[in-house]
Amino acid sequence: MSVRADLHVHSSASDGQFRPAEVVGLGASQGLAALALTDHDSTEGVEEALRAAQGLPLLLIPGVELNAHTTQGEAHVLGYFLDHADGALLQRLGERRSARDRRGEMIVRRLNSLGYRLSWSHVLEIAGGGSVGRPHIARALTEAGYVGDVDEAFRRLLRRGAPAYVPTPALSANEAIQWVLEANGLPVLAHPLRILECAPGLRKEGLVGLEVFYSTYTAEDTSFLSRFAQSSGLLQTGGSDFHGPEVSSAAVLGGVPLPWHHVERLLEVAQERHLLGA
Repeated sequence: MSVRADLHVHSSASDGQFRPAEVVGLGASQGLAALALTDHDSTEGVEEALRAAQGLPLLLIPGVELNAHTTQGEAHVLGYFLDHADGALLQRLGERRSARDRRGEMIVRRLNSLGYRLSWSHVLEIAGGGSVGRPHIARALTEAGYVGDVDEAFRRLLRRGAPAYVPTPALSANEAIQWVLEANGLPVLAHPLRILECAPGLRKEGLVGLEVFYSTYTAEDTSFLSRFAQSSGLLQTGGSDFHGPEVSSAAVLGGVPLPWHHVERLLEVAQERHLLGA
C-alpha cells in the first residue's frame, strides 16, 4: 500500500468546515502519513493541529496559504514548515485578515444591492471566529435558499467576473514569498497552471516548488506541470484543497495521489534549511 499525504488542507481557522483537530483526526483515520494545514492568511489553527497530531502516526506540517496576485492573475502561495508564531508574520496575517473582513463586507453589501438579503453578522457567525472567506458567504446564501449549494453560489454570484465578486486585497506574489521566507518557511505556488509563466521569475524571488498534483487537474495537466517543475529545478507537491463536504464536495481529504518521494524531497529541503523540529 502506498504512503499517502495531503499538503493543501483548510480548517475552520479560515474557511474550512472542521476544526483543526477534527481535520487531523480525519487525516489519521484515512491513513495519511503527512498533512499540511494551510489556512488562508492564518496560522491560528496550527497549534491545535500540532497538539492533535501528537501520538498519531501522522506528520503535521505547519503551513499557510497567502492569496496574492501576479501579472498573469491571482496567485496562491503555500508556505510549509514556517514558524507559525513568528511575530512579524502574525502581524501581517492580522492585517490580511482585516482586509479579508472588509472584502467580505463589500461582497455582502453588493449582494444586498442585488436583492440577496444577507446580514454580515450571520456571515461572521458562520465563520465561527475564523478568517472570513467567500465560502462562508456562499453558505449563507445556501441557508437563505437563494442557491442550491455552495458551488452554485460561486458559479452564479461569487466567482471572478460574477455580479458580487470583489477582488482580493492586493498582495504581490513576490511579497507573499518573502513573508514565507522571513518566517523560515518554504514557499510553493498552489494550483499554478493558469499563471505558470510567472514561475521562473518567482523562483528567482525564492519560490521552491509547484503544486503539481491537485484535485481538479487532469493526468495531462499533472504530467505537463511535472515536466515543467523538473526542468525549472522546482520541487513538486500536491494536495486536495480540502475544505469539507459542506464547502466543496469535489475536494476529498487525501484524494490526490501525491507520490511519497516528493514528500521526502520536501522534507529533505526542510532539513537542509534547519526547519524541522522548529
